[in-house]
Amino acid sequence: MPANSRCLVRNDGHRAAEYRISGGYGQGPPMNLKQIELLRTVITCKTTVKAGRELGMSQPAVSNAIKHLESQLGFPLFERVNNRLFTTEQARQLFAESEALFESYRVFTERLEDLKLQNRESLRVFSSPPLGHLLIPQAMRRFLERHSDVHAFYEIATFSQVTHSVELGLADLGFVVGRVDETQFHAETLFAEPMVCVMPPDSPLAKKSVIRPADLVGQPMISLDRGTGMGQILRRVFQQEGVPLEFVAETRYCNTACIFVQNRVGVAVVDALSAASTMGDTLIVRAFEPREVLEASVIYSKKRLLNNTAQAFLREVRRSANDMAERLASVHGRAA
Repeated sequence: MPANSRCLVRNDGHRAAEYRISGGYGQGPPMNLKQIELLRTVITCKTTVKAGRELGMSQPAVSNAIKHLESQLGFPLFERVNNRLFTTEQARQLFAESEALFESYRVFTERLEDLKLQNRESLRVFSSPPLGHLLIPQAMRRFLERHSDVHAFYEIATFSQVTHSVELGLADLGFVVGRVDETQFHAETLFAEPMVCVMPPDSPLAKKSVIRPADLVGQPMISLDRGTGMGQILRRVFQQEGVPLEFVAETRYCNTACIFVQNRVGVAVVDALSAASTMGDTLIVRAFEPREVLEASVIYSKKRLLNNTAQAFLREVRRSANDMAERLASVHGRAA
């Protein structure tokens, strides 16, 4: 390895990951949790004074600890300009990579608390927004009514955050809309629905029963972020139809796109579940072609058995998914 190179190795096989970093001054010892917490706090607080208050340390002690860490690692973490700190690229990479480590540590401490509470059972669920805003809360209500002794943690996250959390064991169950890698996870399809077009009631497109990409030319379009699975599908469909995808706004989540439509920003092509959760007097739905079907799935790790609590919650989700089919049928009825 070149003298000025660096290597970050994360052992995801353990709940608490170990980081070893080598720099231009040879092999350095691993960073411990306290040092990583110090780095993250200084980056978050932006000054050593604020970081010191957060950590219960003096400002000189924080500065000395950072200098010691930089010497230990063999590369700078901050650039110092006029008594101000600016993070280096190496520090930003370490900050990003440490997210999973600190999330693992947080889960670990929470589960320790669960053990203190007379071995109280826990359930950790992550979901992407289309399912997370409607289906999962309904299932969670039913589940907790029957299992009041369970401590549930629920987080709405991006598709990649959900799959990553399941992979690391931070989530018992993950719920996503879109294709997943079935070599990595157990995956079960809950339902599959086509994408639809949503618009304000007075849109000229409301007179049509089916909307195609060519119909959206010249319309104020709210697109889905190109970095998302649905955003990529949208771009592929428009490209195949030979229609440029022009938009006035771009957002990561279909729910946000629907809210924009309700506020008369424009029209959007979204998943049927997001349309169902926002459909009303300020938003109407029409079928979209070419037909693109999206699968809503539950995923869980192949590396560990699904515990009884997670299995019980999954049964409630299946029931809620069956109930949801009727609501989605009404969306298609209005879209016809």
